[in-house]
Amino acid sequence: MVYDRPNFMGNQYFMRKGEYSDYMSMMGMSECIRSCRMIPMHCGNFRMRIYERENFGGQMHEMMDDCDSIQERHRMSDCQSCNVMDGHWLMYEQPHFRGRHMYMRPGEYRSFRDMGMGMGGMSGGMRFMSMRRIMDNMSM
Repeated sequence: MVYDRPNFMGNQYFMRKGEYSDYMSMMGMSECIRSCRMIPMHCGNFRMRIYERENFGGQMHEMMDDCDSIQERHRMSDCQSCNVMDGHWLMYEQPHFRGRHMYMRPGEYRSFRDMGMGMGGMSGGMRFMSMRRIMDNMSM
């Protein structure tokens, strides 16, 4: 995962193993890479609980596979917190894995509003509408 700001902040860009001769125009980066981190490959099950409201409130759904639209699949209009129990995930701001995304490693995320603080240009936090497991055979 590469970031356009130091300390793993700003816009994120997921890069698979390979060569990128012109990554800046390909990904729409305006400046340069300021920080990066390796995402460890996960062997085993994937499991995450998504919640309609902050602090794990409202309706909850457990995810074990990719979801291209929480609205269509779960009749859920918003996702404001989650608990990643197994695996590494990418959560997208739009359905069908489009728009900006956020890398989620195992842990509790009580408020996506708070996460928006370091997202270049994103005020009021992020809103996630689709999610995908990070797998070795993943295609983008």
